[in-house]
Amino acid sequence: MRLSKEFSFFAYLLESYAIYKNTTASVIMKTLDEKGITDFVYNMYEIYHTEAIENAFADIDSLIETGKTAW
Repeated sequence: MRLSKEFSFFAYLLESYAIYKNTTASVIMKTLDEKGITDFVYNMYEIYHTEAIENAFADIDSLIETGKTAW
């Protein structure tokens, strides 16, 4: 079974963001779920995968802290 490019990127994003935040992907996933933004982050594939990963991190930070995107 082959994973979609969106899912593969989402897994990469979770792992990378977890390293950036010095935590685990499980903790990040739980936070996204609790904030109700998991689907939103997943669906940002078209933007997040074309920009610097730090832009995605800034956006996720903003979503977690304020519920709004960084831009």
